[in-house]
Amino acid sequence: MSEFNDDYPAYEFMSQHSEEDGKKARRTLWNVFWVMLIITLVELVIGFMAPGQGWSGTTWLKFFFITLTIAKAAAIVWWFMHLGHEVSYFKYVILIPYTLLIGYAIFILLVEGTYFGKPENHTRVESTFVQQKKNLEAAHGAHGASHTEAHAEEAHH
Repeated sequence: MSEFNDDYPAYEFMSQHSEEDGKKARRTLWNVFWVMLIITLVELVIGFMAPGQGWSGTTWLKFFFITLTIAKAAAIVWWFMHLGHEVSYFKYVILIPYTLLIGYAIFILLVEGTYFGKPENHTRVESTFVQQKKNLEAAHGAHGASHTEAHAEEAHH
């Protein structure tokens, strides 16, 4: 009996794959490893260079990192979750919602517009609220001034 106390032969001998299939599978894993490592290293190098080059917060840098992140996510789904080996119907069932979600996120970012452009566009405030704040400040300023004058007169008497 094996160390697992079962009647099965060694698990590595139960595979229906030949040694050639095993070499191909290992080669694929190493290729995946190198692709993911290169993408990650590119992200790190650009990330460390960005502040020194004045790239921090630029729109192109954001899109660059978002693109690389989506590429890594797609690679993980394709290789590690074995989507590349599935039937085409199942691929579409997985990929269409994913694609729609990414498209929707980009649409929201572009329509909302709070993440791009000039800093004054980063906060959208309803004009009614702005007017109310000005009215309150003006009323508080007038009240504060008359209140201060009243205290000043009491101090002189």
